[in-house]
Amino acid sequence: MITLYHHPRTRSSRFIFLLEELDAPYEIRPVTVRKRDGSGEVDPANPHPHGKVPAISDDGIIVFESSAVALYLTDRFPKNALGPQVGERDRGGYLSWLAYYSGVLEPAFVSKFLNVQVPRGTAGWVEVKEAMPAVIQQLARGPYFLGERFSALDVLYGTTFAMFGQSPLMEKSPLIEAYAQRVLGRPAFQRAQARDEG
Repeated sequence: MITLYHHPRTRSSRFIFLLEELDAPYEIRPVTVRKRDGSGEVDPANPHPHGKVPAISDDGIIVFESSAVALYLTDRFPKNALGPQVGERDRGGYLSWLAYYSGVLEPAFVSKFLNVQVPRGTAGWVEVKEAMPAVIQQLARGPYFLGERFSALDVLYGTTFAMFGQSPLMEKSPLIEAYAQRVLGRPAFQRAQARDEG
């Protein structure tokens, strides 16, 4: 049984979506988190070292951070093929785009949101305007990150693009907008939305 440590309308919301797609047994454990406005507090019941979400427990095995949780869950529950397994042809691309999400794209968005210039040549990430063409090139190959195959990558990227697509953090892109709508149109996303608030 997976326990998802969750706070509504945060990064952990998309893991309800992923768990629904995986048809995995899970329970939601609501936790408090610190918020941008200074309210909230770290919940001592949350195993994340900084009191953030997502974090999961799998019978006492703790996993935290979005890319790690996505990889762990798709390896743990391979039945619905939401993550290429070791030895599959798409495994390298899957791992690369999971790492790109947390190591390049999220830092790029955060830098732009905070109006912090990305240090040239020393940072492991780039500006949003440099990151998005690589994403668009990948998505132009098929309806999802791995072509015809929907995966946990699409849960991470699609929900992010749906959230930021209406903000100045991203330039408008018909391809990205259509992709985000395709991801959010899945029945598992609708089920997850119903469970997000508890």
